[in-house]
Amino acid sequence: MQRMGMVIGIKAEHIAEYKRQHAAVWPTVLERIRLSHVRNYSIFLREPENLLFGYWEYHGSDFASDMAAIAADLETQRWWSVCGPCQLPLPSRQPDEHWASMECVFHLD
Repeated sequence: MQRMGMVIGIKAEHIAEYKRQHAAVWPTVLERIRLSHVRNYSIFLREPENLLFGYWEYHGSDFASDMAAIAADLETQRWWSVCGPCQLPLPSRQPDEHWASMECVFHLD
């Protein structure tokens, strides 16, 4: 299992809508995430900086293929078209990232 953290900005004027959308994530999107071996997925909001911190645990053996399956899913693409305009990717992210990956520097079970 791999623990993964990521961060992205959020536009202040979209915070309420983002929260509303995530209070009722579409079941097909959640199922696709589960099928791609992602568990214990959480998103946290930090205001007033307007940052979203995402955390999940990946339980698969082929991360690239599992993420490609999520990206290829039409319902997930539609979900991203709703949520994406709310987000502000960090300038420091890698070229292939939307959310910027973070390094885990400490963990306690």
